[in-house]
Amino acid sequence: MFMKYVDVVIDNKSEYMDSFFTYLAPDDVNVGDKVNIPLARRPKGAEGYVVSIDTFPSVASEKIKEINNIDKDRSLTPEIIDTAIWMRSRYGVKYIDAIKMFDVSGKRVPKIEKTQEGVILEKEPILSVEQHNAVKKINDSITNELGKSFLLHGVTNSGKTEVYMRAVNNAISRGKTAIVLLPEIALSAQVAERFAKRFGRDKIAIIHSKLKTSERLIEWLRIRSGDAKIVIGARTAVFAPASDIGVIIIDEEHESTYKSDHNPKFETVDVAFRRSKYHNATLILGSATPSIVSYNRAKEGIYELIEMKDRIGASVMPEVQIVDMREELRSGNSSIVSRKLLSSIEETIKSGDQVILFLNRRGFSTQVMCQDCGYIMTCPDCDITLTYHKKENAAICHYCGRKFNVPSVCPECANDHLSFVGTGTERLEETIGELLPKAKIERFDLDTAKNNREINSTLKRFNSGKTNILVGTQILAKGLDFRNVGLVGIVLADSSLNIPDYRSPERTFQLITQVSGRAGREGGKSKVILQTYQPEDQTIIMASKRDYTGFYEQELNHRKNMNYPPFSDIISVTFVDKKDSKIEFSATLDYASDFRKYLLSMKNLPAHTTVYEPKFDLQRGGADRNRVFFLIKAPKGSRGGFVSAYMRYRELMMKHRSTCHIELDINPYGTI
Repeated sequence: MFMKYVDVVIDNKSEYMDSFFTYLAPDDVNVGDKVNIPLARRPKGAEGYVVSIDTFPSVASEKIKEINNIDKDRSLTPEIIDTAIWMRSRYGVKYIDAIKMFDVSGKRVPKIEKTQEGVILEKEPILSVEQHNAVKKINDSITNELGKSFLLHGVTNSGKTEVYMRAVNNAISRGKTAIVLLPEIALSAQVAERFAKRFGRDKIAIIHSKLKTSERLIEWLRIRSGDAKIVIGARTAVFAPASDIGVIIIDEEHESTYKSDHNPKFETVDVAFRRSKYHNATLILGSATPSIVSYNRAKEGIYELIEMKDRIGASVMPEVQIVDMREELRSGNSSIVSRKLLSSIEETIKSGDQVILFLNRRGFSTQVMCQDCGYIMTCPDCDITLTYHKKENAAICHYCGRKFNVPSVCPECANDHLSFVGTGTERLEETIGELLPKAKIERFDLDTAKNNREINSTLKRFNSGKTNILVGTQILAKGLDFRNVGLVGIVLADSSLNIPDYRSPERTFQLITQVSGRAGREGGKSKVILQTYQPEDQTIIMASKRDYTGFYEQELNHRKNMNYPPFSDIISVTFVDKKDSKIEFSATLDYASDFRKYLLSMKNLPAHTTVYEPKFDLQRGGADRNRVFFLIKAPKGSRGGFVSAYMRYRELMMKHRSTCHIELDINPYGTI
């Protein structure tokens, strides 16, 4: 048997193992093969992945060991390895963390039973002129393997999903595979059902993080074998082991859920773009409110812009009315529901139509506060304000999920004047129930939509007309399709304007526009009541007018002046270490300050770079650990140098056997 040297990434989470290791392997080994290799004194060896073949060894040949075996059934492809190595250079993640995103756990290979198709597949509907033009451009790229990237800017209910389906049909008819990404796991089953009616259930695989290990493995194997041609799921579906990809679709591409804030941190759009280029596949990003970065890329020619400005069928855009909640207070109405909204709800239900009420805060109250001394309940681990949930009679941390009993007296001053401040969806549901006791009301947020069964049941009751009013959070804004909504009430339209993030105006515009788009009845009028304490704010005004172009130009000019993306990358560097009771401050601040000095001393530091001073992250620190972070405003095109500097400094910390851990996050949410 002929042998050759190969490089392997070992399946080990230790930072000290984040490298290539050379082994001898049979001549038929391929890049991507999953192998078992001898390692130290482990009797069963260790698993790894071949990342290069025909390697020239850097150590003496007698020291190089031979791999134990190759598991071809669980091996990956050269394209997957290429993408994983690229992820390391792009985001500074470990090799194995990137590779494992494409693999699944589970040792036993379950038996896969083919589904029997006994249903008649639905026919393709007639396209509108705008849909026809969009399909023509996209299918030309798929058919001729031009590898184009499109930004499909279509208003709500303009028929973007049908455009996606035509693109998918073209790709799989040519023997290729298709990946369809959605912003929420909750949407996966609903969208998969729609695709199944067109293409058959046996051609579709669903991938997301909430699947059981056995379920995920079954779907993974169906995709890898080629039995499933269409992959549907949330952001992790971008890592599906699909071969010969023809099209990748990212629906509601503007959503923040496409950015991973857990290790390994990545941007779904970036990974999709990389994979599509490797396969010469077509990439489609769809949204009624594209992100500022994506729309700017379209203006620069990186994406080809396709616009769909009209709704399909008899549905028309709703009328939008702004209610100044300051006037409500002046007139004696302290309720979160304005008189205009309440009367509109009553009229809508009386006419037989349905109502959606949007409030992007779940729970009953946003704070538990002492009226005497001003004490506010916070999470001892995360140091963020706890939200009171009446149904569970507990104060809950929306960051870590811990629950706490509400004390009978204030822990600070011992007075019994604790009050529940602010309003969430739970309180809004109760308030509407008191005002309209005969109405059938349901709540749709992360507290009630915990699994597919609950999600589907809630949506089924609403779509069938059994529910009059649906109260919910931003999950309502993510592509759900309703047919009989005569009124949408946006309860606190300006709540997201005050979030400490440079994207807050963009997020506010998107939420208002997307939620407003849920209104619209076939052949009838509908309206949106937009309640706000800031009716003069330009973001609120332009969102009420659906003026995306005006908002984009205003926001782009602001970001240019402030040097925010797309004119830069915001890079967050975090140092985490356990607190030492013997030392007042841990080494986290010292390391952060030292790395900042290291960056500022670089000879090739790009002009107009801003490196901020380190500070303690109180929101994500805790009782047993310190978190210190600083931000970098890296000029456009310079992020690679900062990622390389981060990796060099991480290696330096490892050499010193530091107990402090360093993390990198590029363009995180909620940092400025």
